[in-house]
Amino acid sequence: MDELEQIRQRKMRELKNLMETPKIDKPIVVSDRNFDQTTKSYHLLVVDCWAAWCAPCRAIAPVVDELAREYSGKVVFGKLNVDENPRIASQFGVRSIPTLLAFKDGKQVGTKVGAGPKSELLRWINASI
Repeated sequence: MDELEQIRQRKMRELKNLMETPKIDKPIVVSDRNFDQTTKSYHLLVVDCWAAWCAPCRAIAPVVDELAREYSGKVVFGKLNVDENPRIASQFGVRSIPTLLAFKDGKQVGTKVGAGPKSELLRWINASI
């Protein structure tokens, strides 16, 4: 009974979190200043760490935009310019870009370094969150 009740309560919390995820259909801007609040504000968050001079970053930007539309209401996507926000890049050990960071309930649950096709990013997102 106790174990079953715990499972039921956990599933109810997960459903509640999914229902409360805002329908944001494009990546939000993440910075050193708002990073902590942003990771705490969204149940599921994927942050794309990028720089303007990075060709692979520019290559996956449309894919990230597309995923933000497709996952709207489920996952929030953010973009962190590492040149303008070195504190967060350093804190998470971002040494190569693009680097994607996945967060669930404010805790980091995954990291993906490098660009890849949409199918690869989808697999990583689904496995991470």
